[in-house]
Amino acid sequence: MRIALVGAGAMGTIIGALVTKGGEDIVLVDVNEPHVAALNDKGAKIVGHMDLTVPVKAVTPDGMEGTYDLIIYLVKTTYDDKALPEIVPFIGDKSMVITLQNGVPEERVAEVVGRERTLGGAIGWGATFIGPGVSELTYEPVEMTYDIGEMDGSVSERVEAVKAVLDKAGEAHISTNLAGTRWVKLMVNVSMSGLSTALDCTYGDILDDDKATIAALSIILETLKTAKALGIAMEPLKGVDPNVMVDVVKESEENAVKVFRMIYERAREQVASMLQDVRRGIPCEVETLNGYLSRKSAEAGVPTPVNDKVAEIIRGIEAGKYPLSFSNLDMIEVRPLQEIV
Repeated sequence: MRIALVGAGAMGTIIGALVTKGGEDIVLVDVNEPHVAALNDKGAKIVGHMDLTVPVKAVTPDGMEGTYDLIIYLVKTTYDDKALPEIVPFIGDKSMVITLQNGVPEERVAEVVGRERTLGGAIGWGATFIGPGVSELTYEPVEMTYDIGEMDGSVSERVEAVKAVLDKAGEAHISTNLAGTRWVKLMVNVSMSGLSTALDCTYGDILDDDKATIAALSIILETLKTAKALGIAMEPLKGVDPNVMVDVVKESEENAVKVFRMIYERAREQVASMLQDVRRGIPCEVETLNGYLSRKSAEAGVPTPVNDKVAEIIRGIEAGKYPLSFSNLDMIEVRPLQEIV
């Protein structure tokens, strides 16, 4: 199987390295020329919770050639307008394109590459781009999971084939409810990633601040209410039904905070990809994450004031209106969690 991983950033570098190590014929594709050069010259280096360097093949988009049986698509959603048309010449009738991007991108990808070729999935771990050729794995290797599936929920031979590839870079699970899987990942992104971007902090900084913790929990509850209103059945997160949090909040806000902190403790050092982009001065994915939730909640008639404010702060930071600072927390109004549920 000929494989191209398009968008070899923090996560793509790690996936590409491990899939290469697993013996697959894969090329890493990225627009960052110094990064591509380093990958070819020195290999893909993984640091953090893994210490590994793997020789890989890497090219810029103009170096793609022939037809790929599988394209693992990891480009930032902010660049879809340019990147998606670029891969079309390299896919055939039987090619597969699996988007592992943030947000809920399947329909957008399918519009360009064809619904019959499109699969989707969510990544259950995180990474930080350190520099050309180097990515930091910020989760334990045993936590490197993927939830992948067909858009119609079927369990096909081709999704089994994609699972076999991703199993070489962690553990892939096939979902028969891709929308529910996607919305669980969206919930994580808009709460922890969105808030940490607005506040210029790690996940641990959120956990250590009472108001920030309540703000993150508020966004989780807003997401759950929106998904319910839209008729989306949320999939389990690490084996736990996320709607359990609603029941915990109803019983005790204090217990909800304890459960939340326990769940995210292992991700204390995580630096959101959106924040990494904002710090580098490049457009972040706010419109496909927090902005997407704002639009969908408006369609569903569900108020999401905390998420909406986080989206507004991130936009303001990018526009130079607000500083990149934890003090932005002062702009966020929170209320007792039991009032949200």
